[in-house]
Amino acid sequence: MIFLGRVLFLALLVSCQTFCFVSAQSPQVPVTEPGEHRKTSEPYTGDLTIFDSPGRDERLQINRVMDILGIAPGKSVADIGAGSGWFTVRAARRVGEAGTLYAIDINPEAIRYINDRAQREKLSNVKTILGKADDPLLPANSVDSVLLLKTYHEVAEPVALLRNLRAALRPGARVGIIDRNGNGEDHGVNREVVLHEATQAGYRLLEQYDFVKGDKMDYFLLLVPRQ
Repeated sequence: MIFLGRVLFLALLVSCQTFCFVSAQSPQVPVTEPGEHRKTSEPYTGDLTIFDSPGRDERLQINRVMDILGIAPGKSVADIGAGSGWFTVRAARRVGEAGTLYAIDINPEAIRYINDRAQREKLSNVKTILGKADDPLLPANSVDSVLLLKTYHEVAEPVALLRNLRAALRPGARVGIIDRNGNGEDHGVNREVVLHEATQAGYRLLEQYDFVKGDKMDYFLLLVPRQ
């Protein structure tokens, strides 16, 4: 009996160690319970001209990003967290006069800045929207492509925002999220967290890329609504 007891004890010990090792090796995705909020970064309210740094087009390969999002003449595009309008004006030129570019931001100063910029650059197809933390306030069935460029880590209500976005998406619409791995408070958020929240909001991952920055810390997620 003593021998049998030792055998059972050793078997139990090995099983426990194996389970603990596997659990430690498995990536853990923070789960936000209903009513709770994960950490996010403070929305940027500083000098908007910093986003127009030389060489940013090449670093982010923004033309390739627009190709993947299906941004083409005549299309309707939403730039959520538009900031200085850096992406807004590039997408607006690509969709042309037959297309529409919705520039959305929760910062009134950014909206004023983009309105002035669009007028200065003679882009009559740009429409600005002062959005909310949980709703971009886009018209229903209005957009073919959406991009959140280095913005998602600042969104205070990410699941609600993505859910409220769905009504604005036309059939076949694509949603792109470009961000940097981080803990939420350091101007980045781990891609696993974004994917978990997108799933909660009713989306699925179509493709993911890491070409948007040479250091591989940035990622580009391509999402579509689940049917």
